[in-house]
Amino acid sequence: MNRFSGVLAPVITPFDEDLSANGEKYITHCRWLISQGVGLAVFGTNSEANSLSVDEKIDLLDQLVAAGIDPAVLMPGTGSCALTDTVRLTAHAVSLGCGGTLMLPPFYYKGVSDDGLFAFFSEVIERVASDKLQIYLYHIPPISQVPLSLPLIERLATAYPAVIAGIKDSSGDWENTQALNALDIDDFRVFCGSESFLLRNMQHGGAGCISATANVNPAAIADLHDNWQSEQAQQDQNKLDEIRAIFQSMPMIPALKAATGMYTGDPAWRRVRPPLVSLSEAHTAILEDLVQSAGFRMPEIQAN
Repeated sequence: MNRFSGVLAPVITPFDEDLSANGEKYITHCRWLISQGVGLAVFGTNSEANSLSVDEKIDLLDQLVAAGIDPAVLMPGTGSCALTDTVRLTAHAVSLGCGGTLMLPPFYYKGVSDDGLFAFFSEVIERVASDKLQIYLYHIPPISQVPLSLPLIERLATAYPAVIAGIKDSSGDWENTQALNALDIDDFRVFCGSESFLLRNMQHGGAGCISATANVNPAAIADLHDNWQSEQAQQDQNKLDEIRAIFQSMPMIPALKAATGMYTGDPAWRRVRPPLVSLSEAHTAILEDLVQSAGFRMPEIQAN
């Protein structure tokens, strides 16, 4: 099975007034993202994945595939605190032919040992028991507070070389991303968790990035990935950083949804599930001014 490279978006999830996920809008947004040159890391942090049940995630995956979305471009987040939930969702993703799964460690208990984390991932792999399973580990210690150490990653890749395909590094620590790229693991794909590190990641042998702002700025991020060796790559990186800084200056998920609502003309996109809260009208107006001043667009996006 081919391993992922390039840019993927942790797809934001549209909600109806009763806070149920809107599959039709979800499909439309996914199709637009694909048209802009990025893959779909559905059920990521910015998807509000941990505010969705396993049943809801399975239903959304089924809707995407039924709508003709190629499962090979899907890297659903399947990690959860419960082993059985992780196994169930991962097995379903594999059965649909998803290109890979992005797997958080169980994150409720803090200070767990590498032995405990190895046992968790090993148990998932053994229970799913498929030669089609491709796991991309998800390292996001600022939120999970459960880091994935380099020795743990090497141990997993040694034990399951055909399964452990790569990692998303959302540590925000460039030295850690460098260390991941330097691991002696065959065909291990390293994705940075922000496009701010994309050029450096590519220069050090990385595979790409899985970034929140790929939801709203996908084509420009994908273009840098594809042309990272060009003379204007640093200039393109600087422009990406400018746009990233705008969204990062506000609560990220509400800001991404507010921008999507602006450019689709559909204010319902602003909805988030509690405990998150939507961007205020005042901050939405500030966001609109900032992105327009930066010359930002979401080309060809349409309301559903």
